[in-house]
Amino acid sequence: MIRIRRRGGAVLPEPPSHLSARDLLSEALSGILQRPGRSVLTMLGTVLGIGAFVAVLGLTATATGQIGERFSLTKATTVTVTDQPRTDGVALGANPPSDFPADADHRIAAIDGVRAGGVWWPVPGAPTLSRRPDGPDEGTGLSVLAATPGAVTAMEPTLTAGVTLDEFVQRTAQPVVLLSEAAAKRLGVSRLDAQPAVFIDRVPYTVVGIYSDVQRQPGTLLSLLIPASTALERYGNPAPQPDRGAQGLVATRLGAAPVVAAQLPLALRPDAPEAFTVVPPPDPHSLQDTVTSDLTGLFLALAGICLLVGAVGIANTTLVAVLERTAEIGLRRSLGARTGHIAAQFLTESTTLGTLGGLIGTGLGVVTVVSVAAAREWTAVLQPATTLPAPLIGTVVGLLAGLYPALRASRTDPLKALRST
Repeated sequence: MIRIRRRGGAVLPEPPSHLSARDLLSEALSGILQRPGRSVLTMLGTVLGIGAFVAVLGLTATATGQIGERFSLTKATTVTVTDQPRTDGVALGANPPSDFPADADHRIAAIDGVRAGGVWWPVPGAPTLSRRPDGPDEGTGLSVLAATPGAVTAMEPTLTAGVTLDEFVQRTAQPVVLLSEAAAKRLGVSRLDAQPAVFIDRVPYTVVGIYSDVQRQPGTLLSLLIPASTALERYGNPAPQPDRGAQGLVATRLGAAPVVAAQLPLALRPDAPEAFTVVPPPDPHSLQDTVTSDLTGLFLALAGICLLVGAVGIANTTLVAVLERTAEIGLRRSLGARTGHIAAQFLTESTTLGTLGGLIGTGLGVVTVVSVAAAREWTAVLQPATTLPAPLIGTVVGLLAGLYPALRASRTDPLKALRST
């Protein structure tokens, strides 16, 4: 409401002491829409910053969920057992692999919660590999591993041809071999219908299968697997030693790994459970927390840089607008506008730009998270506690960026402003 004051015989309108929120917003939108192209470019930094903020938090939460799921399906169901070097030379059973008993597969399988488990070890020495008995060594970079049927099952190989090593070849110590896809290509084996053979130390082994991938023990992707009994007959008992001795590999049901790990040493050697070191899976929650903190810290820094760039852009553009609208400011002041009115007008403009940029950026961030999750067939995860307040960050950025230009505009001398036109 405009109050009337009398000075002499003249009746002059007295300017209001403050502008209403509606008038401020109307003036701000009018200033923004006068130069729509510049306003869009000014908001771009805030849009990118807020969009990056929302997308980073959403994608991090989504990716962490996928990491946790995959971790639960593999690492959380894997237990490894290492044979420790002993000084008494005592071994249980007839010709067992190191300190592991000869019936290790059955002892491991008897534990509740075990899906499959067995023993494997690298064959001693550096066996020569070839397709012909008198051919050159073609096994550079390949290793020969001995494995029980339970260990092969626990590895969960993806067969592309043939069959895996079973109880029959283990019981009868058959000279057969299971090739990884890399080993098959190196040795020139592509088909199994003709029962091809490869020669390990000049001894023929019939190829019974080829696998392309494994769920556990990825080192076997450059290996040849032979039955453990065959390896014991031809190479003897492997001596316990770091990285070269016999190891146990156990696949458990989800959630059973800690209990299985505690029972394994007693199940394998009731008389000497200290002969083994059991490695249970690490805590999945600590892994997820580490991954989340690392990714969030990195990408939030990038989002912060985008917001800083956006704030600088708003401040520069608002300052340029103040310089370009000097005459307008002078006219408003001459008509009775107070310094607070001018400051509030330009501060409202910058805050409105920041708020619009925050809203648009939040929308783009949400769309990005949902699109990436849909493309990867993931479940999108968006935290309301971080997504909903995101537009307010744009408001704060616009408010802070407009402080200096608004103060400068409010200090404009109306007489100088009018003379400069």
